[in-house]
Amino acid sequence: MRELLSKYLRGYRGRVTVGMAVKVVEVVFDLMTPMIVARMIDVGVAHHDARYVLRMGALLVCLSCVGYCFTLVCQRMAALVSQGVGTDLRDALFRKTMELSAEDVDRFGTPSLTTRITNDVNQVQVAIALGIRQLIRWPFLAVGSMVAALLIDVRLGLIFLLCTPLIALVFWFVMSRAVPFFQQMQTRLDRVSLITRESLSGVRVIRAFRREKDEFARFRRAANDQAATAVAAGRLTALLSPATFVVLNAGVVAILWSGAFRVSAGDLSQGEVMAFVNYMTQTLLAVAYVANLVVTFTRGSASAQRIMEVLDASPALAQTATGDVELPARGAAPAVSLKDATFCYAGSSQPALAHVTLDVREGETLGIIGGTGSGKSTLVQLLPRLYDATSGSVSVLGRDVREWPLDQLRSTVAIVPQRASLMTGTIRSNLTWRKPDATDEELWDALALAQADDFVRAKPAGLDEPVEADGKNFSGGQRQRLTIARALVGSPRIVVLDDSASALDFATDARLRQALASLSGTTTSVVVSQRVSAVMGATKVLVLDHGRVAGIGTHAELLRTCALYREICLSQLSPEEVSA
Repeated sequence: MRELLSKYLRGYRGRVTVGMAVKVVEVVFDLMTPMIVARMIDVGVAHHDARYVLRMGALLVCLSCVGYCFTLVCQRMAALVSQGVGTDLRDALFRKTMELSAEDVDRFGTPSLTTRITNDVNQVQVAIALGIRQLIRWPFLAVGSMVAALLIDVRLGLIFLLCTPLIALVFWFVMSRAVPFFQQMQTRLDRVSLITRESLSGVRVIRAFRREKDEFARFRRAANDQAATAVAAGRLTALLSPATFVVLNAGVVAILWSGAFRVSAGDLSQGEVMAFVNYMTQTLLAVAYVANLVVTFTRGSASAQRIMEVLDASPALAQTATGDVELPARGAAPAVSLKDATFCYAGSSQPALAHVTLDVREGETLGIIGGTGSGKSTLVQLLPRLYDATSGSVSVLGRDVREWPLDQLRSTVAIVPQRASLMTGTIRSNLTWRKPDATDEELWDALALAQADDFVRAKPAGLDEPVEADGKNFSGGQRQRLTIARALVGSPRIVVLDDSASALDFATDARLRQALASLSGTTTSVVVSQRVSAVMGATKVLVLDHGRVAGIGTHAELLRTCALYREICLSQLSPEEVSA
C-alpha cells in the first residue's frame, strides 16, 4: 500500500495537504468544545450568569458552523484525490495489461485482471478517501482528548494511558488474522468473475444444452465460498469494536469511581468532571472509528498488493530493439524462417511445437494443416511475436523477431486470429486499426479482397455503419471477412490467416483464396485451415502432427510422401478431387 500511495499520490499532494489541514482545524474545534462546556458550568451556571452561558453557547454554534465548512472542504479534497488516483490506477493497469504478452495474460487470468481493474481499485479508492477524511481526525482526536484529560488531572488521565497497550494488543490480534481472509476474498471474487464471464459469453450454448441449473449451482458454490470467507473475516473484525469498548468502558468506570472521590474532596470542579467525561466519550468514539479504519485499510492494502503485482510485472516479451529496422527489398530475404523452433506453454510438460524448421520465400503462400492440437495456431503466433519460441529461432524478412521493434514487426505481419473480434464503433473505425489515415479507396480495396464489400455497400451508412460490441450485429461470416479486411488495409508484407475463414461458405472461401493469390507478387500469405481445399493450392504446405513436422511440400508431393496428409485429403475430398 505504501509503495502504491507514494507513487500515485505525488500529483495530489496539494489537495491531500489541504484536506488534512482543514481536518486538523476541525479537530481542534472539537477539542475546545468540552473546555467551553466546562467553563459554562463552572462560571455561567455556578454564578447564575445567563449572559456568559449565552456567549459561550454562541461560540459553540460558531465553532460548529466553521467546522462544518471545513468538513465540506475536506470531503471535496478527499473525493477529488480518491477519484483521481482511482482513474490513474485504472489507466496504468489497462496500459500495463496492453503491454503484457499473451503468456502474462494467461498467467494472471482475464477474470483476475478484470477484478483488479474494478473491485481492487475501488477498495484502494475507499481507503484513500477515508484516509484523508478520517485518518487525521480520529487518531488526532483520540490523542488530543487524552492530552486534554491529562491536563485536567494527571492521575485520572493515567488510567486512559494504561488502556492504550491493551487496545493495541486487540488490534494486532485481530488484524494479523484478518489479512489472509481479505486476500482470499479477492481471489475467490476472481473465481466468481470467471464463472460469470463464462456464463454470459456462453449463454446460448448453456440454454441449448439445458445446463442452466448446473451453471447456477456452479455459480452458487463460488458465491458461497466467497461469502463464507467474507463472513469469517467479518466475524473476526467484528471483535474489534466490542473488545475495544470493553477495555475503554472499564477505564471509564475506573475514572468515574476515582473522580467521585476527587470531586468530594474539592480537587476537581463539576465542569472539569463534565469535560473529562466528554473527552472520554470522544476517545471512545475515536477508537471505535479507528478500528473501522484499520479494517478498511487492511482491505485496501490487500487490494493494493494485487494491483502492484500487475504493475510490477515484467512482460515476458521484452522490447529488445530500439528504432525501426530497415526493411529488405522484396525477395531479398525469406519472408518467414524457423530454425529448430520449439515452444512449450507455461505449466505444460509437453511442447506445443517441437523442432520445426521451415523457410518461406517472399510472395509465396504457405498452407498449414493438421489435426486439432497439432500446434498450427501456436506456430503462427510466433511470427508477430505474441509468444517467444522456447528454443530455436523465428525470423521475419531475414531478421530474428527479437531484433524487431514490436510495433514495426506487427505492422509488417498482419494476423487474423481464429476468433473474429470487432470493437464497438463503426466499420471504418475497425478497419483503420493498422493504418489510421487509410483512405476510403484503400478501405474498399481491402473489403473487396476480403469478399466483404458487397454486404458493406448494402448497409445504409456504408463504412460508417455502427458496430456493436464484439460485432454482434453481423453474422459470423461477415465478422470474419471484416477482420480479414482489417488485416489487409495498408498492404502488409505478410498476412496470417489463422483458420479465419471457417464460417465462410465454400464459394466465398474460394473467391477469397483467389483474391489472396492475386497478391502473391507483393504479399506473403500464411493460411491455417482444417480444410484441404484452403491449402492445397498453396506454394508450400506444412503438415503438423502433435507439434512436429509430418511433411512439407506441395500438394502433389505430400500426397506421395506424407501418409497423414493423404489421409486428411481422402477424409474431405473424393479420390478424383484429391488427384485433380
